[in-house]
Amino acid sequence: MPSTIGTALRVTVWGQSHSAAIGCVVEGLPAGYTIDQEALARFMARRAPGQDAWTTPRKEADRVIFLSGLNPAGETCGAPLALMIENTNTRSGDYDELRRIPRPGHADWTAQVKWGGHQDVAGGGHFSGRLTAPLCAAGGIAKQLLATRGVIVAAHLLEVAGVQDTRFSRQPDLLARQVEALGHATFPVIDRDASDAMLAEIERARRDLDSVGGVVECVVTGLPAGIGSPMFDGIESTIARAVFGIPAVKGLEFGSGFDAARRRGSDNNDPYGIKDGAVYPLTNNAGGNLGGITTGAPLVLRMAVKPTPSIARAQQSVDMIALEPATLEVRGRHDPCIAPRAVPVAEAVAALAVLDSWLAWPAQAATGERFA
Repeated sequence: MPSTIGTALRVTVWGQSHSAAIGCVVEGLPAGYTIDQEALARFMARRAPGQDAWTTPRKEADRVIFLSGLNPAGETCGAPLALMIENTNTRSGDYDELRRIPRPGHADWTAQVKWGGHQDVAGGGHFSGRLTAPLCAAGGIAKQLLATRGVIVAAHLLEVAGVQDTRFSRQPDLLARQVEALGHATFPVIDRDASDAMLAEIERARRDLDSVGGVVECVVTGLPAGIGSPMFDGIESTIARAVFGIPAVKGLEFGSGFDAARRRGSDNNDPYGIKDGAVYPLTNNAGGNLGGITTGAPLVLRMAVKPTPSIARAQQSVDMIALEPATLEVRGRHDPCIAPRAVPVAEAVAALAVLDSWLAWPAQAATGERFA
């Protein structure tokens, strides 16, 4: 069961939803960077369960325990960084029925086919969104390293149940203000009115024993031009591989995305100008990359998050042992909408992918921008 991403920066996630602990190993971090563990704890708290009415009531502290990779001063030391997060609030009995009856929309059935009943079912096992906690820990560290080079990664809920938030602005000053405001938001949206409407839809789904999905928009600002590589190691490809490792993500687009297919080239192309003595795209339909290489404009991506498949409403399924029809009403503690908690996860994987690309495929002679 390979659970590793990255080329120059490799992250391996381990553990299951209800195992004693979960964690990851990060290889390739440059040495000499101080990890702000208080800032990391605040970032982790944005993803942690059990904090609001719109999340699962399962409460976990998500305290990061570093096992290796830091020197006594709290700096990266060049060795693989290993971290652990203890699971302290599990109720595995809620999942006993799923050993026979798979949840529609979940990986219960495909895991059964793959491992013949030996998989860990409790909490979704290794397929659980719980595994995004160590991913966020690694990504939170990557965000800190990128920030030392003036690179900021931010995300927000663009849509929930059809309710739209304001998109990230293409005007640099307004975009900076939006990103700053998100850093103080209790619910990850730009427009406060959208927050109330989204929360109302999430609550309506919860009362109906159902769930809703959403769209997360993420931006990376401050990147130099020239990072990435054509084809399979492009910045888009690297991000896409990480993004689709997030449970429940079903779609991804960059820049104008699918809307580009509805435009003419004269409308979708980004004209060039000169900014601060360098070539710079005047618009950003490309979303900050061309040919898999960064343009210097903000890197913009959006990911679609499906509704939580674990719902209490009765669903048609089968008994995998008796091979007969069955009805399933999922018990346990589940989010009526997992998209809000996916916002910091989007930031984490974007930061990991960008840092990996910067280390593996740095800008060359045009800018001389090497990370380390």
